[in-house]
Order: sequence, then structure tokens, then C-alpha cells
Amino acid sequence: MVRRVSSRLVHGAMDDCEEQEIVEHVNYRQRLPEITKAIATSCHAPDTFDHVGAELIPSWQSMVDVIELLRDLLFPGFFGDQLIDESDLEYHLGSEVSLAFDKLSAQIARSLLHGCHHHSQVCDRCTERGHREATLFLEKIPALRSTLATDIVAAYEGDPAAKTYDEIVFAYPGLFAITVYRIAHELTLQRVPLLPRIMTEYAHSKTGIDIHPGAVIDESFFIDHGTGVVIGETSQVGKRVRLYQGVTLGARSVPRDEKGDLMRGVKRHPTVEDDVTIYANATILGGDVVIGARSVIGASVFLTESVPPDTVVLPEEQPLIFRSRGRPLADLA
Repeated sequence: MVRRVSSRLVHGAMDDCEEQEIVEHVNYRQRLPEITKAIATSCHAPDTFDHVGAELIPSWQSMVDVIELLRDLLFPGFFGDQLIDESDLEYHLGSEVSLAFDKLSAQIARSLLHGCHHHSQVCDRCTERGHREATLFLEKIPALRSTLATDIVAAYEGDPAAKTYDEIVFAYPGLFAITVYRIAHELTLQRVPLLPRIMTEYAHSKTGIDIHPGAVIDESFFIDHGTGVVIGETSQVGKRVRLYQGVTLGARSVPRDEKGDLMRGVKRHPTVEDDVTIYANATILGGDVVIGARSVIGASVFLTESVPPDTVVLPEEQPLIFRSRGRPLADLA
């Protein structure tokens, strides 16, 4: 019960009296068991979602840890707290590889177990496959390092504000998003469920750059500034492509079958050929759209059709209005 009491307080030489309400403390914790029971009951409702009584699902925090471990393997010496030199390089990398194997294989196994539960299948080899897929991925690290090196060079050559390669590795959100994408894409090719999307959505949350792990992106890829970039699942991007902030490679429509169900796995997103530059806020939609090699797509262009090679596409010019700040727009009519 709440009891309200009026009181008059006089402070120092104040002439005015202030009336205040004093509210007695109520133990709201007494209501927590009832709240808990209501939440538990809601877990049995057919129109809600939970993962109670099922296999362990991948851990978001563990996947963040895996990403940081893999970044250390992809860029040794950049993100750790210890000095690495040639004499202890192999020892350091060995420790990181072992830790990455343990964490990655465990999360892959969890994602596989989740899939088995979801599809009512029986699987007693998910842990073994987790070990196998983690090993297969770690074997790709040298090749990934080479590909990411081309992305770093592309950023340096494409951005006059970049002072050093190290600055790009340390600070560029575009490179972070591309790095996580390249990790996630390899796991997608290995048919590992859930984890690739968790990884790229983590990068999305950190950078504002949304790259689906199923997209196919060739080497020397550069995203300048980056915020708001969206690259859909079936996009194909060639070599030496440069995107600016706000670019969307999206779907024109969502295809459905004769029953009205979504058709998954069909090509819905554009193809961008080699040496294309797409400026800020351009939107390109459609799985049948091809942007020809060496083309330039101007800022704020909206495209739903293909562009031949060596083409410059610009939006229709709109007249600009200049006026004095003290003069109303009506005077310019």
C-alpha cells in the first residue's frame, strides 16, 4: 500500500513553505515471481519464439571473440597487446591458431546441432564436422591474407586521405567490414549455417556496412566512408570495384512461386563488373542488371537496367536555388 503524507519544510531563512509528498517504499520485488510465471507461460504459446529444451545455439559473444582472433591471424601484430618479432612469431601464431580452432569448431558444432534440431534430424557427428570445418577454414588464412592485402592497397590508392597502409588496417570501417565478410563468405562456401550471418551482422552493427556473406566479391575491393552500404546476398562484384557511402546493390522485387511463397536462392541482386566506381547513395536493383566494366555510376542514381561497359551514368540535372537568408522563397517565383 502507498501512504501519502503532507509535510512542511522550512530551510534557513526561506519564508515560503513547500509542501511535499512522501511516498512510503513498496516492495515491488514481491511481484517478480508473478512476472516470471507469466513469461514462462508465454514460452508455451504457439505464436512466440524461444529455444527452450533444444541444443545449444551459437554464442554471439563467442563469435565476436572468434572474429578478433581471426583478425589477429590475418593481420599479425596489429591488434594484440604484445610485441611480436620474428623469434616468437610462430609461437604466437601457434597459440592463436589453437585458440581459434577451439572456439570456432565449438561454434560451428553448435550451429550444426541447431540445424539438426530444427529439421528434426539425428546427428551424432556435429562435433567432428565442427573440427573438420574449422581446420579447413584455418587452412585458408594465407590465401585470405593475400586477398585482403589487395583490398588494403585499393583503399590506399583510392583515398588520398590515407597516410599509410597501417592506418587503413587500424581505422578504416570499410576494411573491417570487408575482412569480416571475407571470413564469413568462406564459411558460407563450406555450408556452415548461422555463423556467417552472425558475423556480418556484427560488422554491420559496428560499421553501418551491410554485406551479405553469400555475395561474391573479387579482390581489390574498396568501400570509402561506408555508412549505409548494402550488398545483397546474390550480388556479384568484380575486381577493383569502388563503392561510396549509401550505395545499395539490392533486389528489385521479391520473387514468389505459384503458391505465393518466397523463392530463395534465385539471383535477385546486380552484377558489377571489373573497375566500376559507384558514387554515394546510388541504388542499383535487380538480379538481371549488369554494370559493365569500367563504368561510373554517379551519386544518387537509381538504376533498374543494365549499363554497357565504359559508360558514365549521371542523374538528370536539377536547377539549384540560391537566395539570401533574409529573403523568402516566394520572392524567387
